[in-house]
Amino acid sequence: MRGPRWQGWALGGYVRNDHQTMLFNSRPIAADLGLLVLRISAGGTMLLQHGWPKLAHFADHMEEFSDPLGISAPVSLALIVFAEFFCSILVVLGTWTRAALVPLLIGMGVIVFVVKSGQAFGDRELPVLYLCAFLTLFFTGSGRYSVDRISFR
Repeated sequence: MRGPRWQGWALGGYVRNDHQTMLFNSRPIAADLGLLVLRISAGGTMLLQHGWPKLAHFADHMEEFSDPLGISAPVSLALIVFAEFFCSILVVLGTWTRAALVPLLIGMGVIVFVVKSGQAFGDRELPVLYLCAFLTLFFTGSGRYSVDRISFR
């Protein structure tokens, strides 16, 4: 008899050896869950670790904030707060995701290629990781589990 082979216990009972487990699943649901995790982790970390502290202490950062584009420190700070706080909220929710990623991509690009250009890779590692995560989301979109998917059906 040719049929699926059974291969041991898993969380939900016996696992079939026909590659239908989450580990070997290449169906879109696995990709959509991955995009949800990426959106929440990258956007949420950006929001809580970078955007919120800059917004909460905006006046304290105004004089000392770097001005890599020559548009004045307060304007640079306002733009990066817009990207890191407000756009990160949109990314986490999956609302207007690609549009919200544009300021984040520009901000991370400026940090990686202008602000930290002469530094060792270890000093640029975190902004490079954010840049890669945001590029991935920009190319793939927000995925099934997002406000975009619900509202733009």
